[in-house]
Amino acid sequence: MPDEKDQFQITRRTVIASATFVPLAALTAAAQTPQTALSPAQLKTLEAFVDRIVPKDELGPGAVGCGAATYIDRALAGALAAEKTAFLDGLAGVDALARSTHNAAFADLTPEQRDALLTSMENGAARQFFARVRRLTLEGMFSDPYYGGNKNFAGWDLIRYPGPRLAVSPEEQKMGTPPRPYRRSAYGTNNGH
Repeated sequence: MPDEKDQFQITRRTVIASATFVPLAALTAAAQTPQTALSPAQLKTLEAFVDRIVPKDELGPGAVGCGAATYIDRALAGALAAEKTAFLDGLAGVDALARSTHNAAFADLTPEQRDALLTSMENGAARQFFARVRRLTLEGMFSDPYYGGNKNFAGWDLIRYPGPRLAVSPEEQKMGTPPRPYRRSAYGTNNGH
């Protein structure tokens, strides 16, 4: 019968073998759960902001429907993490301006009041923040859906972009032939939301 002490000994081989599975499991979990940077209140303010930059109309969804706020939120948690503090300060400034001029949160203002406030930002001291949100909104509307925006390829539909393709047929290259939508992310078929 083995000694009780022998039952609890761990070999170097066991440690090395088990250590390789920890990072793989962590990476898999991280890939399945996108990181976010904004609180629900901050996201509500951002959605109200991007909704006025590109509002929904008879031609299709606006920035909110295309998932631009989701794109921005994920970008601030990842590639744009260095901008997070300044961005959150900017959102807080938008809400503070709304409260000082209209005694309400920015998201609670009418579309006309939001437009007037954003116009004053665009032409005033906050124009850099306005320009940054505008730029990120457009990226979120028209980027690959893999990054969280362009939900259901709605942004690509608005500009009639068919999607990335490796090759097209001679028939598809004719000037009078409208391109057929490809409806795939460059990162695979499960990334259209």
